[in-house]
Amino acid sequence: MYGIRPDLLGNFLIFMVAGWIAFFSARFINIELLKHNSKSIFIVFVGLFLVNIFSSEVRGTRRWIDFYVFQFQTSEFFKPFFLIIVAHLLSYEKKFHGRRLLILIPTVLIPVVAIFIQPDLDTAILYFAVFTVLLYFAGTSTRLVAYGMVGIAFSLPILWQLLKDYQKARIFGFLNPEMDPQGITYNLTQSIITAGSGGLFGKGLGLGTQARHQFLPEYQTDFAFASLVEQLGFIGGLCIILLYSLLIFRLIKKLFESKDQPFRYLFLIGTITFISSSFFMNIGMNLGMMPITGIALPLISYGGSSIVSTLLLLGFALSL
Repeated sequence: MYGIRPDLLGNFLIFMVAGWIAFFSARFINIELLKHNSKSIFIVFVGLFLVNIFSSEVRGTRRWIDFYVFQFQTSEFFKPFFLIIVAHLLSYEKKFHGRRLLILIPTVLIPVVAIFIQPDLDTAILYFAVFTVLLYFAGTSTRLVAYGMVGIAFSLPILWQLLKDYQKARIFGFLNPEMDPQGITYNLTQSIITAGSGGLFGKGLGLGTQARHQFLPEYQTDFAFASLVEQLGFIGGLCIILLYSLLIFRLIKKLFESKDQPFRYLFLIGTITFISSSFFMNIGMNLGMMPITGIALPLISYGGSSIVSTLLLLGFALSL
């Protein structure tokens, strides 16, 4: 961040301090208390999603609530509480029986639909993917999951009609990167150029020309990884990937220690899915391997909501 946007370094450090406070605080919070108050937590966040609908547009979306002191992104802060709510519902005995299933479906669909209409398709897909993974590991049969995937496949034409024009353009641009390098595929092309220009050891901290001269859009948020690789090279990018791998390994190790505790097991599954999916999707789009999305790179992309929610999520996960 110092190398690409030194003017934002102060804010970034404040976000990190707030995130670490959330991380250490989460380790002392009684998770059982949150589980038993999951209904109230859900109602509060539904209210916040409704506020999003009437909030001011920022870059064509309504993802943030302006509290004057900071911008609150509901879909980011909801992640740890979404896992608490869903893991709590799925860890009940007879979890798929009657009333329990009727509660579970709207619990997932309401926030996913609310996020989709902001519009934030990428985050909505991420939430739905996490829920699908939790459903599978909660004991749903492979056959039922397969039927669900077939149902989604048949509904794709309908979902396609619901997409905004720019969302369709991103998919077309990914499938054909050379179709419009000065328009639809500009971000994708510039991201690949930025990452490749770093070479093995990078151009040096603060010397990245693509980001510094603003050829690469959103270089401190969506394309922070490409900016990092331009400065620190392949070696720097590899170090970041190894650090993420170490974090995920630590979570997987704790997961195997929690097999006999359904709630903890499912919460850790969800945490791993949220972190690893965001990691793969962001780095994949930065390297031209996936369509352009608005998914932040956890703990590296600029954004207070993302940093604080990620550290809060990890605090809960490591405290279980």
